[in-house]
Parts: sequence; structure tokens; C-alpha cells
Amino acid sequence: MIALIQRVTNANVVVNQQTIGQIGQGILVLLGVEQDDDKLKADKLAEKVLNYRIFSDENGKMNLNVQQINGELLVVSQFTLAADTKKGLRPSFSRSGSPELATELYNYFVEKCRQTVPVQTGQFAADMQVSLTNDGPVTFWLQV
Repeated sequence: MIALIQRVTNANVVVNQQTIGQIGQGILVLLGVEQDDDKLKADKLAEKVLNYRIFSDENGKMNLNVQQINGELLVVSQFTLAADTKKGLRPSFSRSGSPELATELYNYFVEKCRQTVPVQTGQFAADMQVSLTNDGPVTFWLQV
């Protein structure tokens, strides 16, 4: 599983001109599922996202996680993260998980995170418009 995480002051996702998910300070998680992913990998990735220290402490050092700042998550499915871009000028999605697997693991990841912090979501497989204010900017690629 892959998570592209961005520290944000705010973020939202719109589907059919309606805001369906919106957060203040926290993390925008773009989540990609690959063929060999399973619930164990989802557990590991959720644990990493929830505990990754990307927020500044009183000394300006990245020592705090999203839980410690009472932040939120906005989780958006992003199958293109699993693209193979090494050859040619068109991405290959042969490594991407099937829609069934991706739906299952996306929902599982969201529920796992909801046990710890407030979570908003996009709409799986929808055409979404995502807006954010990246704080820093701070962006990390996490993969398990």
C-alpha cells in the first residue's frame, strides 16, 4: 500500500460540485492499493500515518503526530499511485489492485484510522476535485 501524505492547514474533496469531505489542520492521505496488499499492510500503513511525526513542536521541530495536535485525516483513493512509470510515456497500472481489493482495503484503512482520529473521505472511484493548503509544504511518500 502507498500513502502520499501532505501536512495541511485545510483540505476538501468535491464530487458533482458538492463538498463531501473537509478537514482543518491535519493530513491529506492519497491512498493507493497494489495487487499484493492485504489487511496486514493496511494496519501497518494506518499505524505509520497516525504516528508519523510531521507537525512542529514548541521548538519548531517535526516531533508531533496528527493525534498529538488533535488533527484530522482526509483520505482519498488514488489508484494512480500504483502506476509503473519507468517505461514509455503512458503509465501502466498492472501493479494496481483490483477494484474489489482496493475498495475493501480503502474502507478498512479508513475505519482503522477512525478508531484514533476524525476522518473524512472522498468517494471511491469517483471523479473528485481535491483542494488543499499544504503547510510547509510538507509531503511524504509512505509505502509498506
